[in-house]
Parts: sequence; C-alpha cells; structure tokens
Amino acid sequence: MTATNLARLDAAESVIKTLVSNGVDTLYCLPGVQNDDFFDALVRTGQALTPIHTRHEQATAYMALGAAMATGKPQAYCVVPGPGFLNTTTALATAQSLCQPVLAISGQIFEDKIGKGLGYLHEIPNQFGIMSTLTKWAAHIDGPHDAGAKTREAFRQMLSGLPGPVGLECGWDVWKRAADVALDTEPVARETPAIDEDAAEAAARLLAKAKRPMIWVGGGALDAGPEITRLAEMLQAPVVSFRTGAGVIDTRHALAQRVTGAFKLWPDVDVLIGIGTRLHSQLEWGTDDQMKVIHLDIDPTRPGRIRTPDVKLIADAREGTAAILARIGRHLDTRDSRADEMAAIRAEVERDLVDLAPQKAWVEAIRAGVPDDGIVVEELTQVSYVSRVMYPVHAPRTYIASGYQGTLGWGYSTALGVQSARPDRPVVSISGDGGFMFGMQEIATATRHGIPLVAVVFNDGAYGNVRRMQQLNYDGRVVASDLKNPDFVKLGESFGIRATRATSPGALTTQMSEAIRAREPTLIEVPVGPFPDPWRLFMRKKIRG
Repeated sequence: MTATNLARLDAAESVIKTLVSNGVDTLYCLPGVQNDDFFDALVRTGQALTPIHTRHEQATAYMALGAAMATGKPQAYCVVPGPGFLNTTTALATAQSLCQPVLAISGQIFEDKIGKGLGYLHEIPNQFGIMSTLTKWAAHIDGPHDAGAKTREAFRQMLSGLPGPVGLECGWDVWKRAADVALDTEPVARETPAIDEDAAEAAARLLAKAKRPMIWVGGGALDAGPEITRLAEMLQAPVVSFRTGAGVIDTRHALAQRVTGAFKLWPDVDVLIGIGTRLHSQLEWGTDDQMKVIHLDIDPTRPGRIRTPDVKLIADAREGTAAILARIGRHLDTRDSRADEMAAIRAEVERDLVDLAPQKAWVEAIRAGVPDDGIVVEELTQVSYVSRVMYPVHAPRTYIASGYQGTLGWGYSTALGVQSARPDRPVVSISGDGGFMFGMQEIATATRHGIPLVAVVFNDGAYGNVRRMQQLNYDGRVVASDLKNPDFVKLGESFGIRATRATSPGALTTQMSEAIRAREPTLIEVPVGPFPDPWRLFMRKKIRG
C-alpha cells in the first residue's frame, strides 16, 4: 500500500482526500445538518473537490449519473439521511440498471441511535438496507480509522467487474471524529476477468464459419468501438445498437444498423454475438437450432437468462473482443462486402417509417442543430422515442438514455450533470412538458453554476404517450393525463436564462445553433400536438423458432 505519513485526519477529511486521489473533482450535493461537519471539511481541505449544489436531492444523484455516463468515470453525490437519501433513490435505481459508477454518500443520525426508532431528525428504518438494495456494494463508516479504506473499496467495487453504483453512510457525530491515519493515495485500478482462452477460441471459430453473422452491442461496449468495428469489417457483419449502445459504431458506417433494420435481418442470422448487452429483447424475437449465440459480457450471471449461449465469454468488452480478433484471422476467409445490402435495409426501413414523419422532422432538426461532437440526453417523450431508431449517433457517450428503467423526469437534471462533466461539448436535453416539470427547478442550478445546457421542451399539454394509449385502448376514454403548464418562455426568463419558442423544425435548428454558440443556459419551448403511435417500432412479435 502506498500511504502518506501518519496525519491527524477526521473521517470527513479521509473520505474527501480519497475521492480526490481517485480523480473525483466535483461533488453534486445538497447540504444539511447531519453533514455539516463533512461540508466544513470540504472547505478546510481547500475545496479540491468542487461542490455543485442543487435545489432538490434527486438532482444531485441524476447529475452524478449524467457525469458518469458522459465520461465513463466515477462520480459522487452527497445528501442528508432519511428523506434526503430517499429523494435520490430513483436516480440510484437508474444508475444500477445502467451499470454506472456512481457513489452515493449519505449522512445518518447519531451513531449510537441508529436503528433504535427514537424519532431523531431524518431517521428512517434500515436506511443501510435500502442503500444496499440499490447498489452493487455499500458500507457504513465507523470512524476515521476505516473512512479512507471503505471509500477506496467503494472505488474498487464501482470500477471492477460489472460497474455499478455503490454507497457509503456515516453517522452525524462520526464525520468529525479524528485519529492518526495513513491514506492510500494511489488511484484504484480497475480489475477485469481473465480471458478464458478456450472460450475466445470457440467464439472465433464460430464467427469465422458464419455466413450471416450479427453483432449486437449494449452499454457495456461503449469503450470497445474500435475493436468491434474491426471485427465487423472482418466478418462483414451488421452492428446493431439501440439506446445505451448507440455510438459504439458510427451510424454512418456501412455496417451500422438500428433495431428496425436488425428485425428485418433476424430470420437469416446464423451467428449472433452480443457484446456488453443483456440480449433481452433481441432473443425474445425468437431463435432456433440454426442460430448460434455467443454472449460476451463482464457479468457472469447474464448469459443464459433467456437462452443458454453456445459460447459464453466472460470478459470486459474491449478485452474480450480483442481476444477474438487475435484468433479469428487464422480461421477466416475474405468476405464479400455487404455494404449494398445494409444500405438497402436502411432504405427499406426509411420507407416503413413514413407514417412517423412528424417525429422524424423534429429528430432531423435536432441533429442538424447539434455539432458532431455534441451530446443529446433523451427523455421519455414522443420525439425521443423515435430518436432511438432515427437519430444519427456518431460516437460513444453522445446519446444518453435511461435504458430499461425508463425514468420519466430524469432528463434535465441528468443533462446538467453531462454538461458539467463535459464543458468542452455542447449538450442538449430533449424533454416533454410532463418530464421537464419533474426537475424544472434545477434551472436555478444551471444559472447558479453557469452550466450552459440547452433544454428543448416539446409541449403537448399532456402526458402524451399515456393519453394516446388511453384513447387507443379504452374506446377514447382518458383520465389523469392532461396537464396545466406555465408559459415556458416566461418561466425561463424568470430564472434569467435565454428562453425562446420554436414553432417549426427549421426554427428549432436555428435556435439550438444560436444557443450552443452563446454558451449559456437556454430553454426552447416547442409547442406540438398529438404524434402518431411509435410503439410498433419496439413491440415486435416473435418471428423465429
């Protein structure tokens, strides 16, 4: 262990110094009395850790999540116990489902009163149990002697194997307890599984024999783009992504396909390799004995949940793909280009989507207004649903989605975290009026901290998806789906930010471009009516097996 000389440190200082030594430079937070000693230590240590405080605890966790998704690096948030921590649990559950390295730091009541039900401020039953359920790993800090070590272990857990959120809690009176301690100041190194040589060889042989292979990528493959692209070109295999895997391969690449194209190719696939994905929806399209499945994933529990794969390779996506590449050359013959075939599939998909022209026009307007290196954060709204198969994504971590958790209201706060972590990139959040109002108070956070996020709000005066489904499925009867909204332009102006209204796709492109150039917080309202139903794109029937 690399350690400093013994120094007198309190528990809070040990946690802060360990965060900083592991590359965390921002703490998303909302202070409160149980954490006052922690925040005082933040000042006393010279603020190497910059606090960004929000107007609601939920936003602290969403911002940390957005920062983690934008950078691939651990991020942290800190809140008071009880209602403060509970307010973050929706975001924490989303981080868990997305396998993101987020550290939740929560205060607690007085150490000797925990679990006794005495009614102390912010006391809840078994806070640690709740934290443990929503995280990969959690620990309770007992004092200065273990504060640094447990924080360091939190980083090891976040980074190693399958990434995921972790949690630390500390008693009200424990933060200021001091002792002579020696901290390990070396950054924690990520640990990945050793490559199973036989499995890598079996995968290489199976792919080399394939006539109609397909590569499906998820969020676990975001850092393996070059390797996956090379494998695809060797095999002439389409690479398919949906939400969290978008950008692993540039959608302009000749072999790139979205789920709409993959569905058309599915009946003829003879070898499917899933990389960094659960392969949940895809395998539900059906398989048979003529389709071989290779599942490359860092989580040993994922392969086999739906179908036992023919080859299971437990590995980091980049390392596992590299291992296959190192072996496949000696088994593989030269392949004819499938570029024309893939282009024809994409053209066929375009024709199929003509009824979604209203959403498509807005998606194209957004893409035209966002530079190639810009980042879009999608929300649960009609334009965003269609963007999952229509928005061109050029690079990893430039299309941020909530994945299967489908967290309504996550968009604006998460995008603030993305923008704060990537000040070098333009960031645009896409929300509906319903979801945006979950966190619109965080406009104050954008202005207070100078976060130049551009927020686009599609306003249809309803929970539009809920309302349309009620109309279609229940003989036109609707309930609890209409909304009363503020004037969004006046709302933005009342916070002192740029606020405009775009009434056409062309106007939206122009206003987005202007806002990005201005580099200041901006709100653009887009009044819209009902949209065509997009769900046939995603609710596919079994077509094989």
